[in-house]
Amino acid sequence: MNYRMVWSLLGMVLLIEAALMALPLLTALLYHEPVWPFLVTMGILVAIGLPAWLFKPKNRNFFAKEGFICVAASWILMSLFGALPFVLSGAIPNYINALFETVSGFTTTGSSILTEIESLPRGILFWRSLTHWVGGMGVLVFMLALMPKGDGRAIHLMRAEVPGPTKGKLVPRLRTTALILYGIYMALTAFQVIALLIAGLPFYDAVVTTMATAGTGGFSVLNNSIAGYHNPAAEWIIAVFMLLFGVNFNLYFFLLIKRGKEIFKSEELRLYLGLAISATALIVFNTLKSFASVSEAIRTAFFQVTSIMSTTGFVTADYGAWPVFSKTIIILLMIFGACAGSTAGGIKVSRFIILVKSAFCEVKHLLRPRSVNLVRLDGEVVSEETRRAAYNFLVFYAMIIMGSFLILSLDGHTIETNFTAALTCVNNVGPIMGDVGPFGNFASFSWLSKLVLTADMLFGRLEIMPMIIFLSPTAWKK
Repeated sequence: MNYRMVWSLLGMVLLIEAALMALPLLTALLYHEPVWPFLVTMGILVAIGLPAWLFKPKNRNFFAKEGFICVAASWILMSLFGALPFVLSGAIPNYINALFETVSGFTTTGSSILTEIESLPRGILFWRSLTHWVGGMGVLVFMLALMPKGDGRAIHLMRAEVPGPTKGKLVPRLRTTALILYGIYMALTAFQVIALLIAGLPFYDAVVTTMATAGTGGFSVLNNSIAGYHNPAAEWIIAVFMLLFGVNFNLYFFLLIKRGKEIFKSEELRLYLGLAISATALIVFNTLKSFASVSEAIRTAFFQVTSIMSTTGFVTADYGAWPVFSKTIIILLMIFGACAGSTAGGIKVSRFIILVKSAFCEVKHLLRPRSVNLVRLDGEVVSEETRRAAYNFLVFYAMIIMGSFLILSLDGHTIETNFTAALTCVNNVGPIMGDVGPFGNFASFSWLSKLVLTADMLFGRLEIMPMIIFLSPTAWKK
């Protein structure tokens, strides 16, 4: 383990976080709110991060193990320090609650312990939503864009942080790939802000709502989430952009370079859009009697389907009161998630495709032991390593949910609340059913349960393996 190299990279991460806090600080200045919580936190981050970053190690060897540990440690440190403005400002006095909220922000989960939001300072709410935007694409992907060309550490960091069963470069230079990804991310963000302004949202609300949409996080500045705006046009805009941010960003790149055939070849995209359309139609059919018109039913169903499937977690209706059939669809969509290479959580549609095709291949092999059955995705053969990684992910995924469910049961909540709380945090969705439903929150859970759910969110966002390796004692040996 190259400790000095890891510590140097962590120093850069802390300095980036300090720079990002300048944005909520300026927001606080604009609204004449106290800025010292951000100044103190920035001072701490610089005091720790600058010496670490300036300390350049002689041994610059950096391998996959260091990449996984560096990614996990970065997200943990960002969350630990990112919680300080909430505590120092008094918005969330309890540090465990503040940590839960911060991790929920960075991991783009959107689960909250806050029972009242609208009275909080604008600067604090801006920081709360900014954590979504930063965590959506990943702070280390941003750091890759700043690294020197040819830096050998980049590929290990990207493989550890970018979600999905497979990771690759859009162009030969990984630094350029990171720049392209963030360029697309910023462009989509700008388009949504403009669209929401046209729809009539105030500038501040348009910006923070867009940051939460882009990161597929779901933090709102209203107690009733998007439903509080009573703006059908804004609901359609947010719903469409939630769907767009759930698409693999590589496909947008292919669209930019006029390789449209690559988009139509994507099995994952076809299934993703097919599931969204089918789920919307089924929910409309099942809940039509509850709405005043067909158009309202379609808008509400489409919004909730895209919100859950993209793991954003915005709400415009109490889907916890819907018929069991519709609630079941919502839970299944949460597990599926969106596309690999997007800002969304969940198991990912492409991983499901690989697992299902692998299962059918095993059946064919049992019937014809000498046959050679290959799993293909978008016409390309899926490697045995990728298939094995998908199986490993599913095993750890189930183990984490079951273990969390067992610990949460100590709190005395209903089985529905405990199970869906664990499920929603691992899948980085936010609200789901029971006490943690569309208009509920996680405030009633004990400190132990909140720490467990906090870990679940980190496991889910980093897709388990970086956290497993970080917690493994053998990984820290030289």
